[in-house]
Amino acid sequence: MSATIDVHRKKKILMIAANPGISPVTGWPVGFWWAELTHPWWTFTEAGYEVEIVSPRGGDLVADGFSDPEDASGYSAHDLISLGFKKSASHAALLQGTKPIAAVDPAAYDAIFLAGGQSPMVTMIDDTALHAFVARAWEAGRIVAIVCHGTCILLKTQLSNGDLLVRGRTWTGFANSEEAYADAWVGRRIQPFWIEEEAKKIEGTNFVVNAMFKPFALRDGNLITGQQQFSGGAAADLVVQALGR
Repeated sequence: MSATIDVHRKKKILMIAANPGISPVTGWPVGFWWAELTHPWWTFTEAGYEVEIVSPRGGDLVADGFSDPEDASGYSAHDLISLGFKKSASHAALLQGTKPIAAVDPAAYDAIFLAGGQSPMVTMIDDTALHAFVARAWEAGRIVAIVCHGTCILLKTQLSNGDLLVRGRTWTGFANSEEAYADAWVGRRIQPFWIEEEAKKIEGTNFVVNAMFKPFALRDGNLITGQQQFSGGAAADLVVQALGR
């Protein structure tokens, strides 16, 4: 039976960002993606929600370099929301000393929202404690929203009955075409696997993608997924639609 939520209180969102890691493919440091955290955070706070940021293991968080609006590459120089978040001492402090998921109860929130980045492909894909945490939120009747490379956990997240959470559901995540573009842009293979490629091997689930690097998010019941870094806001909008203000 799902736990109940007091509909008269302020909505609460638990945002989960990946801990820092090292890519086994490139040797680069990897982390969360700024826009996939800050744009949804903005949407949720503008809707009047309480938002808490945690991470699987807890501690200080580090963003992927290409997602930094001040990175020398200029790749995310357009991202003024992330720049503002980064430059605000009170907001930047939200990414320091984060609680681990073991210290929070997913049923205490109306929704959980997992940001992506390069780190999830390394640190989240085999994190069974995180997978179990997401399954607990799902089985408590909460909205589960995941974007970009964070959706890699859906390849392995199982419910208490042993079924994959995505069995019988339509979802999205980083596309093969986007992986190929990213590899060509940097001139080498980046990821240890591709989400779309692996999702297509799973029977009984429906993985779909839209145009490359265009905002795309979809909802299937309590599952909300976004395709890539430009889809965080779209996924957050679906959460707000699902929960109301």
